[in-house]
Amino acid sequence: MTLEGVWDLLTDNESALGRTVTTVVIVVIGWALAVFLSRLFMRRAADAEGRYYARKAVRYGIGVLTVIALAVYWRPFGGQVATVIGLTAAGVAFAMQEAIGALAGFVNIQTGRIFRVGDRIQMGGVHGDVIDITPLRTRLMEIGSATDEKTWVRGRQHTGRVVSVSNKATFTEPVYNYSSLFEFIWEELTLPIPYGSDWRRAEAILLAEAVRVSRIEGAGAGMTQMRRRFPVPETELEHRVFARATDNWMELAARFVVPIRSARSLKDEMTRRVVDRLEAEGIEIASATMDLTVRGPDPEGEPPIG
Repeated sequence: MTLEGVWDLLTDNESALGRTVTTVVIVVIGWALAVFLSRLFMRRAADAEGRYYARKAVRYGIGVLTVIALAVYWRPFGGQVATVIGLTAAGVAFAMQEAIGALAGFVNIQTGRIFRVGDRIQMGGVHGDVIDITPLRTRLMEIGSATDEKTWVRGRQHTGRVVSVSNKATFTEPVYNYSSLFEFIWEELTLPIPYGSDWRRAEAILLAEAVRVSRIEGAGAGMTQMRRRFPVPETELEHRVFARATDNWMELAARFVVPIRSARSLKDEMTRRVVDRLEAEGIEIASATMDLTVRGPDPEGEPPIG
């Protein structure tokens, strides 16, 4: 086919073949433009996060422009566009309620700044780090939980699973963000000390180790930045040990602030040191269990002793 014949097909708005060829050309041009602009903006981005958002923005933008160009070109049903669009929108809204809700959730995420790629969140009952946000769903690199029996990792560390959650969950359930504005959490280490033991010495050991692992300086700077944006009340950041008398023992709870991504390792380090120091001081940790010794009969017929 000559160039003149190709041009005739591109300018033919009456036949089905002409419209099809023009449609293919518009789609190809949109795809090529998206690839070119994606590479151009990615080269100018300063970091991996910037390249990610540049690629997403270009692809979505070119996709929308391509759809608009095709709609204008086809001009469905000779001017009855409003009627067609109305009927189509009603049908789509009924058949795709979940998808529309997910799209609305995507807008909610972007405009409300609920979270972004890299944040550690809980969404739709899933804990994890955000690795991708699409118009329909958010992908999380799952982390474990000490309270959720469905995960086999009993701590805030990656399980290896990637979980996709519908963006609609931002409307139906709370979204917890651990690292958006304040990348610290308050941890507690609770130990029962039996009555009669030197629980005040145990309290001093707990407090000393809490001071050692806490990150008050970083948490204070993060809280200052948060107060610049929101009317956050004064919050106690100092490490403390709280005592509570129970029927069986004195319960000591050390409260301290640590970075969210190293909370488990710091608590593990603190637990080991506290246990070692208590053993060195001769202070026992109370337990609800009971030791019971059962002795069999004496081989010479003597009754068992004790």
